Amino acid sequence: MAFLQSIPDAWVAGLTGGLLIGVAAFSLLWLIGRIAGISGIVGGLLAGAPASDRAWRLAFLAGLLLAGALAAPEPMLNAGSSPLMLVVAGLLVGFGTRLGNGCTSGHGVCGLARLSWRSLVATLVFMSAGIATVTVLRHGGF
Repeated sequence: MAFLQSIPDAWVAGLTGGLLIGVAAFSLLWLIGRIAGISGIVGGLLAGAPASDRAWRLAFLAGLLLAGALAAPEPMLNAGSSPLMLVVAGLLVGFGTRLGNGCTSGHGVCGLARLSWRSLVATLVFMSAGIATVTVLRHGGF
């Protein structure tokens, strides 16, 4: 048990979160045959999914919000950017998920687990773009 006490709390939180994401993605695929891609789940709701398809989408999104509220009961309003920058960033992410035909959860979690080459390429592209963006904005360039 001494080994377990030497593991940093951040590692435990990361491992626990990763396991929960994996269990949720696997459960959704195994139980109802759906991919846990958040942009696709939300897109289906916005596109007017039939009532039989809407229930699981709403339940999944409610679970995400509830888990987030339980994990971080105090809202993290200090994002370090202006509200305009956050809106622009959100719109760019939305555009990117439509352009890439999926988001980080759909491609990075579910697609890679299914050994999809398209998801591998998409994941490499959005990870590279994220790294480049942080490098430019936070550190002044490459």
